[in-house]
Amino acid sequence: MSTTLQRIPALGLVLLLGFAGHAAAQAAPEHFRFNAGQTIQPFFDGWTRNDDGSFEFHFAYLNRNFVEELEIPVGPDNHLTPGDPDQGQPTYFYPRRHSRMFSTTVPADWGEREVVWQVTVNDEPHRAVGWLLPEWEIDLNAGARRVSAELLATNQSPMLSVSAPSTGSTETPLTLHAAVSDDGLPPARESFGGTGAPPAFAPQDDGPTLPVNVPQIQRNNRHLPTRIQAERVNVTWTQLRGPVGARLTSNGEEDASVTAIFPRPGHYIFKVQASDGPATATEEFEIRIR
Repeated sequence: MSTTLQRIPALGLVLLLGFAGHAAAQAAPEHFRFNAGQTIQPFFDGWTRNDDGSFEFHFAYLNRNFVEELEIPVGPDNHLTPGDPDQGQPTYFYPRRHSRMFSTTVPADWGEREVVWQVTVNDEPHRAVGWLLPEWEIDLNAGARRVSAELLATNQSPMLSVSAPSTGSTETPLTLHAAVSDDGLPPARESFGGTGAPPAFAPQDDGPTLPVNVPQIQRNNRHLPTRIQAERVNVTWTQLRGPVGARLTSNGEEDASVTAIFPRPGHYIFKVQASDGPATATEEFEIRIR
C-alpha cells in the first residue's frame, strides 16, 4: 500500500509535465496567419521638416490579412484627429504592410500635440499616434546615403508625367500613361553575379504533403502595388482610394504605362512614383468609374 501511495505523486508529475509540454507546443494566437477577416493597424512612420518651418507627419499601415483587400471610407471608421477627419489618408488597403502611404502637414508651432489616425475593422479600432519626438525624425531621401556627396549634388530627380482619363466605365480597359526620363545618375551598380532573387525551395516528388484540412496562406493571390522599371527608373503605381478589385498591369518592358480594369464603379485615387534611388518624383490622379 505504501509503495502504491508513493507512486501516485510521481505519476501525477509525469502527467502534468506531459500536459505542459503539449501546451507549449501549441501555436500562440499572435503567430497565426490569415487570408482574410483580420484588422488594420495604422503606423506613425516618422516626421520630416519643411522649408517653411512646418512639419510632415508620415503614416503607414499593416493590413493583417495576407490576401483580403479592404475599403474603409473616411468617417467614423477611418479618420484623423485633430482637425479635418479627411487628411488624405488611404481608404483602400492592400494586404500586409505598406510604408509612407500619406503625410499630413502641421504648423511650425505644433509643439507637443499629437496627430492620431484611427482605423476600425470589425468594430475593433486601432490607432497610430504621431508627434514630434526627436527620435522619430526621419530622412525621406534614404537612397541618397548610398551615393557620394558630389554625385548627389549633380543628380536630378526623374521627370514624371502622368496622363489618364478622368472618367471610365466598369470592365472597360483604360490605358494610364506615364512618361519617365532621367539623367542617368546615379550610374547602374556593377553586378557580381546572381539574380538577386530569393532561393526557391521546391517540394520533393516523394516528400510529405499537408492534409487538405490545414488552412493555407494564398500568397499567390496577394494584390500589391504595380512596380515597373523603365529608363532605369523604378516606377510604382499605388491605389490610395476606391473600391476593391481594380487591377493594373504593365504594358511591357521599358514602358511605365499600365492597363487598368475596374470591376466596380467608384472614385479612385492613385499615386505614381518614379525613383532613381536618391530622388523621387510623385504624382497623384483621380478617376471616376461609372
